[in-house]
Parts: sequence; C-alpha cells; structure tokens
Amino acid sequence: MNNDERIWDVIIVGGGCAGLSAAIYLGRAMRRVLLIDGGQSLALWEPDVQNYFGFPEGISGEELIKRGKFHAEKYGAKIITDEIGEASRSEKEFVLEGKTGSYRAKRVLLATGVLHIPPDIPHVKECLGHSMFFCKDCDGYRNRGKKIVIVGQNNEAVEYALGMLCYASCVLVATNGKPSTWDNEHSRWISEYEIPVFQSRIIAVDQQDGVLKTLTFEDGRCVEVDALFTTRGDIIHNKLGKALGAKLDPAGQIAVDHCMKTSVAGLYAAGCVTPSNCQMIIAAGDGATGGQAINRDLFEESLRNHALRCFRAEQVENEQTEPVETKPA
Repeated sequence: MNNDERIWDVIIVGGGCAGLSAAIYLGRAMRRVLLIDGGQSLALWEPDVQNYFGFPEGISGEELIKRGKFHAEKYGAKIITDEIGEASRSEKEFVLEGKTGSYRAKRVLLATGVLHIPPDIPHVKECLGHSMFFCKDCDGYRNRGKKIVIVGQNNEAVEYALGMLCYASCVLVATNGKPSTWDNEHSRWISEYEIPVFQSRIIAVDQQDGVLKTLTFEDGRCVEVDALFTTRGDIIHNKLGKALGAKLDPAGQIAVDHCMKTSVAGLYAAGCVTPSNCQMIIAAGDGATGGQAINRDLFEESLRNHALRCFRAEQVENEQTEPVETKPA
C-alpha cells in the first residue's frame, strides 16, 4: 500500500528518544503507527551518555537510538526516513508532505527537537561530546576537577559558571569578543566568586582526538582548558507546529499540557521542541506520556463513534505460526 493510500492512527515526526518512546507505547497499544525520522536527533551527537537510567557504564547516543528503533519495530511501529516540509489539517485528518512521500493520520505527535548552536570558534566542533558540551546537568559530573571555560555573554553563561563551581575550582567565562549582557546581580556574583572573564575573541583551539588542550585569544593570551561549555542558544524545530496552528511559548517552544496535548485538537508534541527540560531520559518520558494520551484519545473517539476495534484471535495465531530460530544443540 502506498503512503498516500493509508490513514495511520498516529504519525510521529522525529526519531529521537521522545518519538521512539511514543512509538513503543503506541505499538504496544495495537495502533497503526508511522514514525518519520529525519536522522537528526541530538542524541546522535553524544558519544557517551552517562545519565540514562539503566546504563551505569554509559551508552552512546547512536546505540541508544538504534536500540530504540529495534524496540519500536518489535511492537509493530513502521519507521521510515523522510523530511517533512509541510503540514495541514482538516476536520478528519492531518496531511504531512515529505521529500519522498505524502502521509495522512488521525493524530500527530511532533518530536522534532532542537539544534544546539555550537560556539563560533574555529574547529571546536571536533570536540563535540568529548570536551565540548551544551548541558551542565548532563556533563558537569564527568568534568570534575578539570579546567572549564564557559563561552557566552549573558546571565545564563554566568549561572553555568557558578553551577560548575561545585564540580571544579578552575572555571572561567569567555565572551568570545562580544560585550557582556549580564545584569548587575550576575556581575556581583562574578566578583563574589572571583570568576575570571576573558572578553577577547577565541581565534584557535588546540585539541587532540577531540580533547581540548588550550584556547588562544585574539589579544595573544593562551589558556589551558580541559572542557568547554557553550550557552549560545538553540534553534527550535517548531515549523510544523506553527504550520498547524499550535500555540508557542515566548521562546518558540510548542506549548503542551501535562498530557503533551497542544492547542490544536489531535496534535501532540514531546521532547525538546516543548518547554520540557532537554534531557534524553525526560524526552523519553514525555514521549511515553504523549503516546499513552494519544491512545486514550483514540479509544474515547472510537467509543463515541461506536467503532471500537476489538481483538481478533488470528492476530496472535499468525504471530505464533511464524518460524522461530533455535540455536544448534
């Protein structure tokens, strides 16, 4: 059956932790689920996830996503690769237009996430996930006792530096050639805790296999560092939400309630595209919440329409008659 011939129960846009978690729950709820993955999950940036429940030795983001896809497909979710550029809605269905297909669904969950903007420093992207980070809650612990630089010029940069003091005694702020915009209160904290501030632009980094060694500033100073955190900001992938008329918060994130419902009937959102804390495990939890809410929504609709889909024994019989691989004796 072609994509444009099938009306899915649910289409999930985004193949990160939120989208995959929702797909698992909806697949187990016996829903016809299509997950459209553009392959740009931020989890793929992380070579060593150390704070995901159940992985005390850590796991790469790539492996976590790989396992999530296998898990979702095990319960019947269909996963395809496409990039959705347009979205519209009628009284009965949503229509999503991708580069390779057109898709229709009764419900849609947006798990399109954000893009963390790397600092404007030559060759620093090579350090991503190894010694250059975006989140102190995720990666502060792994940098205990190290020399840390926070790149930024606003209140958030100062708060990052203050927060990192519980992990390391050598913490400095670099505005990378831009004037500071932090307020008087944050300026007083910088003085109180004696946090050095470098205002010159960073023109070079010395790194080996992604591990930072030094930063060279335009004024000629060279500083030894072990880790860099940036607060440059995010690009929120809210295009589809806006196209469908979803309400956004002042930061551009898709506003949702406790069930991940947006302001548009039948449209849900989960993960970093919402105001939720942008953590992989929180995104997965939000996806599960959204998946359950969507299933409940479809269930209640079927009751109103006297169209409850009931269990058929042949579904299980077909599964049980499939050949099972056995190991040789």
